[in-house]
Amino acid sequence: VQLQASGGGLVQAGASLRLSCAASGRTLRGYNMGWFRQAPGKEREFVAAINVSGGTTNYADSVKGRFTISRGNAKDTVYLQMNSLKPEDTAVYFCVSLIKWYPPMARDWGQGTLVTVSS
Repeated sequence: VQLQASGGGLVQAGASLRLSCAASGRTLRGYNMGWFRQAPGKEREFVAAINVSGGTTNYADSVKGRFTISRGNAKDTVYLQMNSLKPEDTAVYFCVSLIKWYPPMARDWGQGTLVTVSS
């Protein structure tokens, strides 16, 4: 599945952003989906996951209570609503399909979208 993430940008600390992910040429409906991120000089890390139905989610401790993952009504789009952004949230965010729920393991990676949070 070819995934495309969008919605990144430069914001100040405390602001909000919403990232979107869609697939080109295929549906996302049958996949557990997630978001990972990679900060400069660091390894990629898990951010959030959502199951096929959208009824179950999982979050990294660092984003719990601030980020919300969701699926569109047609289940063909995945969103990451990011509130109360902090400078340490600065990273390239990747939309992924999951091959394993826990621990989260990605199968397909989209191109990333850059989120920069200034202090």
